[in-house]
Amino acid sequence: MDGLQEFWSQSDAIGRSVALLLLAMSVGTWVVILWKAWLLRRAQRSLAQATLAFWQAPDLAGGQERLRSLDPEQLLAPLAAAAAQPVTRGTLEEAGSAQAQHTRRLRDALHGVLGRLQRGQVFLASVGATAPFIGLFGTVWGIYHALLGISDAGALSIDKVAGPVGESLIMTASGLAVAIPAVLAYNLFSKWLGQCEAELEGFARDLLDLALRRAD
Repeated sequence: MDGLQEFWSQSDAIGRSVALLLLAMSVGTWVVILWKAWLLRRAQRSLAQATLAFWQAPDLAGGQERLRSLDPEQLLAPLAAAAAQPVTRGTLEEAGSAQAQHTRRLRDALHGVLGRLQRGQVFLASVGATAPFIGLFGTVWGIYHALLGISDAGALSIDKVAGPVGESLIMTASGLAVAIPAVLAYNLFSKWLGQCEAELEGFARDLLDLALRRAD
């Protein structure tokens, strides 16, 4: 801690800005990790339960009613609502077939659901890609700043170089400490998102078949 305090006191505005940026990225990363882990695990559990309950309902209206209590994340309900919409008349949409209309509605609903599940993924990818380079920049700037101070002092020895340079290398370690959790979380969440996406796409295909039978 004494080394960190000395590093902070000797840093200029750029060095401190880099350190604060890495701290903000770290806090944001862990907030997103905890939130998405809770969201995706809850989504995986509710998808299995809600899908089974929906298809055991006597009709589409009954299935939608069951989703209100078993689908807290609103993943299946938008798809069921899209499938329940009747074929429109008197519009340009009517020019397409019933299958085209239901396909478009289910596709739009599916994209909306997946967009909500994928929130935070871009942030994690960006942090994982940029944090090591931000830390490296802080290290280079810190070493440059330390060498300038040593040059102004007019004395050069290993003990005068090792301390400032070692403290500057903290920035590299900080960048890696921020990036590694972000990359690992991004990869894990991508796997969970792929599983949720596969289940939602299967549910949408089944709903399309149901909607076409109802239209006929």
